[in-house]
Amino acid sequence: MGLSEEKHVIFFVLLVIIGTHQWVQVQAQAPHCVWYGECGDSLSVQEKKYNCEYNGPPMPLNDTEGSQLLAELCPGFDYGDQALCCDVQQLRTLKGSLQVPLQFLSRCPACFQNLMNLFCELTCSPRQSDFLNATSFSPFQNKTNVVEVTYYISQTFANAMYNACRDVQAPSSNVKALSLLCGKDASECTPTNWIEYMFDTNNGQTPFAIDSVFSDVPVKGMTPMNNHTFTCTDGLDDGSGPCSCQDCSQACGPTPVPPPLPPPWTILGMDAMDVIVGISYATFILLFMGGVLGAWCYRKRTIMSEYGPILDSNNPHSLNGDVGDSSSEASCCETLGERFEDALRRAFTSWGSYCVRRPLPVVLCSLVLVSACSAGLCYMRITTDPVELWSSPGSTARQEKDYFDTHFGPFFRTEQVIITTPLEPPEPYSTFPAGDIVPFTAPLRKDVLHQVLDFQTAIENLEAPYGNETVTLKDICLSPLAPYNSNCTILSVLNYYQNSHDVLDHEDTDGLWVYADYHSHFLYCVSAPASLNDTNKPHDPCLGTYGGPVFPWLVLGGYDANNYNNATALVITFPVNNYHNDSVKLEKAWAWEKEFIRFVQSYSNPNLTIAYNSESSIEREIERESNSDISTIVLSYAIMFIYISLALGHINSCRRLLVDSKISLGIAGILIVLSSVACSLGIFSYAGVPLTLIVIEVIPFLVLAVGVDNIFILVQTYQRDERMPQEELHQQIGRILGDVAPSMLLSSFSETVAFFLGALSSMPAVRTFSLFAGLAILIDFLLQISCFVSLLGLDVKRQESNRLDILCCVTLPEGQEERTDSFLFRFFKKVYAPFVLKEWVRPLVVALFVGIFSFSIAAINKVEIGLDQTLSMPDDSYVLNYFGNLTEYLHTGPPVYFVVEEGHDYRSTEGQNSVCGGVGCNNDSLVQQVYTASLISNYTKIGFTPSSWLDDYFDWVKPQSSCCRYYNSTGAFCNASVVEPQCVSCRPMTPSGKQRPTGEDFMKFLPMFLSDNPNVNCGKGGHAAYGTAVDLLGHETVGATYFMTYHTILTSSPDFISAMKMARVLADNITRTMGLEGKGYRVFPYSVFYVFYEQYLTIVYDTALNLCVSLAAIFVVSTVLLGLELWSAFLVSLTIAMILVNMFGVMWLWGISLNAVSLVNLVMCCGISVEFCSHIVRAFSISTKSTRVERAEEALAHMGSSVFSGITLTKFGGILILALSKSQIFQVFYFRMYLAIVLLGATHGLLFLPVLLSYAGPSANKAKVMAAQKRVMGTERERLLNF
Repeated sequence: MGLSEEKHVIFFVLLVIIGTHQWVQVQAQAPHCVWYGECGDSLSVQEKKYNCEYNGPPMPLNDTEGSQLLAELCPGFDYGDQALCCDVQQLRTLKGSLQVPLQFLSRCPACFQNLMNLFCELTCSPRQSDFLNATSFSPFQNKTNVVEVTYYISQTFANAMYNACRDVQAPSSNVKALSLLCGKDASECTPTNWIEYMFDTNNGQTPFAIDSVFSDVPVKGMTPMNNHTFTCTDGLDDGSGPCSCQDCSQACGPTPVPPPLPPPWTILGMDAMDVIVGISYATFILLFMGGVLGAWCYRKRTIMSEYGPILDSNNPHSLNGDVGDSSSEASCCETLGERFEDALRRAFTSWGSYCVRRPLPVVLCSLVLVSACSAGLCYMRITTDPVELWSSPGSTARQEKDYFDTHFGPFFRTEQVIITTPLEPPEPYSTFPAGDIVPFTAPLRKDVLHQVLDFQTAIENLEAPYGNETVTLKDICLSPLAPYNSNCTILSVLNYYQNSHDVLDHEDTDGLWVYADYHSHFLYCVSAPASLNDTNKPHDPCLGTYGGPVFPWLVLGGYDANNYNNATALVITFPVNNYHNDSVKLEKAWAWEKEFIRFVQSYSNPNLTIAYNSESSIEREIERESNSDISTIVLSYAIMFIYISLALGHINSCRRLLVDSKISLGIAGILIVLSSVACSLGIFSYAGVPLTLIVIEVIPFLVLAVGVDNIFILVQTYQRDERMPQEELHQQIGRILGDVAPSMLLSSFSETVAFFLGALSSMPAVRTFSLFAGLAILIDFLLQISCFVSLLGLDVKRQESNRLDILCCVTLPEGQEERTDSFLFRFFKKVYAPFVLKEWVRPLVVALFVGIFSFSIAAINKVEIGLDQTLSMPDDSYVLNYFGNLTEYLHTGPPVYFVVEEGHDYRSTEGQNSVCGGVGCNNDSLVQQVYTASLISNYTKIGFTPSSWLDDYFDWVKPQSSCCRYYNSTGAFCNASVVEPQCVSCRPMTPSGKQRPTGEDFMKFLPMFLSDNPNVNCGKGGHAAYGTAVDLLGHETVGATYFMTYHTILTSSPDFISAMKMARVLADNITRTMGLEGKGYRVFPYSVFYVFYEQYLTIVYDTALNLCVSLAAIFVVSTVLLGLELWSAFLVSLTIAMILVNMFGVMWLWGISLNAVSLVNLVMCCGISVEFCSHIVRAFSISTKSTRVERAEEALAHMGSSVFSGITLTKFGGILILALSKSQIFQVFYFRMYLAIVLLGATHGLLFLPVLLSYAGPSANKAKVMAAQKRVMGTERERLLNF
């Protein structure tokens, strides 16, 4: 019995032991924790700790704070007794670790939720042992540190998390968020290397090693973590909406496609304009030549020549005859025209006679008036500001610039250097220990970077003298975080190394391997420029010393795609504050810029090739160019003056050389021309109208052309005239002035009216030129018919008394001299005029000129628009080298700001949704539309996603973030880096608190955001990025704001014009979709170059308007002053129009673009062409010859020589000298265009116009013919007239 009981006891014990063992095995195989709580300090991240090893079951939190943190961070575990593998301290650490990802990824809720799932499962999952294996430990007191774990993650989960996050933007830095969180550029980031980077102890955030294993099937008995994931198009259970299109390409629909370029207009594969013009010209030639040939055959058949009866004005078959008989009664219009002509003749005759009889009062009065007007030059003000020159105060771009400057401050001044090196590139960089081979270019050699840093530091330390003080860069530089951080903004690759030689030399090495150095830091910073902590040791920041990011596309050049390590140039930019309304500070900036240029010009380093430019460089170089061209201009005018002085005289013999010369009279004529220019400048200076360089350089040329032509006509008409018996000198000159002054009045008044109407232009340069030119020509005419006539009378008296020119006290003995005509007059009368008007020559002339005209019509639309900025610089300017480097190396264009004018309600959800780019924002919001435009940058010229203060503010103010806090006692802002119990979160961790702030809440925290400096704990502070982007109106509302991005690289005028045009189209569309029409405010784009290039949007219209208005004015004035002869006025206008059209042909052939400078020249061309044409037409209209051919021949013979010797030869010599100018703008826009103006004007006026008049000139005015016959009847002039 005892034995039996003993056996039962033994059996029971065995059962217990076996059961216990099986229970222990089951418990060991059930999910359990691998850690719980925190132990010793981490060796990798000193401020963090290791977790404590723990293999038991999960434990309840039983803590209010822990429950709140769990609900905030890992709501999926917030159920039941909250049994987890983490305690409250681990949840606090988790929250701190998620702060940086939260700030950049929470704008896409699905993305951030997936990321939190990854870390929540790692930190707190009650099933840790399924996918987490602790592999390395270290002792800590009576516990054990978990030093290394292996995390098994489903590849599907990793891919889904990455896909939800890959498009999320970081608005303040214009890059994708993964570029800041993946350790490399977002384009190189993958699901696996992103997670591996986050778990790498070298990133400065992970306290212990976490090895990732990616698999969708169990590995080594472990089941990979594969929680449910959300796509970026999914909404969350807490009510968060899907991610925005900007952060989720799947939500955007199809990728936008730019509209196709309009196909070229062609006919049969050829340019349509060329074909149409060619066909039109061929048709004209066939019809014209057919008519000429038919008329010739008809004359041959009737045995008549051109100079026979067929040319008689009574013959209805004559091509050249005038209609009607001169003996028939004149029409009312002809009579009225003759009376007006006679009134002008009588008035000018009387006035000319008076001026010769009373020379002293006339000359003295002229001198007094000229002196009074010219005294205004004391108030002369020359404008060199390009904005004032090229942009009208009322223009859209000018108003937008003023609005931007008023609300956000003027755009900063830019001092920039572009550095290359002739050195060979270094050995390729090999990532530790045997990773990828990364080539680095020569400018990124460490020794080169050290030399560049020395150069940069020397510029920072420059001191410029200004009065009794010195100006340094710190006095004028842009410091966005001042006064907290007074460091100057320096956009330089050296700012990745804190502008320090020591940081540049930082290395992490064990003596054998180099784990990290300047190479690795460079590669990290170009992918995460806003990072405050490099993941590689020694964890140097990438953020610049001034507190803002240094974007690689702004400091590197010549790279391909995003391979910044292939950069062939370094770009250093020193932004300097601009002071439009503070002349003293602006002068200090100018003084420092002058010293900056002097230093760089004298800097010598054989290893560095430096191109440089300052904000004032262009203005300084234009001034230097103007000074260097003074000698060329003076020589040009000297040649013209010498020619005028010598050519005015008509030398009959060597003996009378010094008597018959007109040197003194020529000098007087030149002084009168210059006086008229001085009077014009003085009068407008009295009125406060500023001068421009165009006025100073062009108007003397123009007035000299007009004035000299009139002088030659007046003097040479006198020289060819014979004084009638009983006629005194004053009567003769009065009669001559009565004959030629109406022609002078016609040309001068036509030009004056045309120029004054040209002042209606909206372009300041054109308007100013037109005003000054119109008044100068009018004054010149008045001085010529008064002062010059008096001086002519005095000179004739000197000549008749045989006194020497200049040495008028010396008298030549009397001698018999025969009076002869000048060689040029005889050439025109005997040779040139008869030849040009020969029967076989005239059709060829018409065919040639109509052909040139047709060619020019076809070329009009091919003339380029814009002004190549290199043309404004001298040939030897350092700025040209800078422009070349700018085009070759830079990859980013100017910044562009999309400005929302004051009036928008940012406090309402609707107002926010129409602007922002994050969750819940409209798909056609401002930020979203600019982002979409950046996807087709080749078309829109928008290169990057816009920075958005509104979206960053929403991320900053979230209650989950540590960014927005305030002191509970005072309500003052508490920076995220401050450790203070009194600092509480701005918004509660409630459903409403997690929503965007609206109403008063929106305005309450916005000033805090705009004053917060970025730091390690909060990279979303808005002070550096958005300090000037928001114009706060007190504490109640937001005024104007802007959203900044960058244009693509712009290298030519068409690029700049297209960029501005597309930005305006985009802004107009944003205004419409935001529903702002009719609300009194709008969205507009602003970039610093818009104010200069806006003129080109309307340059074609402005050109057509100015030239058409000028032609209309010439037509009206010519009609009146030619005695109401409409047809004559039409022919003058037609010929001038042909000259202008031919100018466009020359511009296309000679590579001259259409811009404000060339438009001024075209307006001037219109005026000078009047001189070439009006005198010939008026001479034709008053001729009393019987046929058109004879009248044209007489007009060409008498007026042609004066026009040729006056305006053509005078200008030709002076223009040729301009070809020697060092200034490219002089060579292109003055030498080439002036030469074309003179040649086209001379050929049309002296060749085409007489031929045109011989075919289609107006019939002789019968009233004028009869009046002319009556005036000379019974006088000696009757014989000359009949001859």
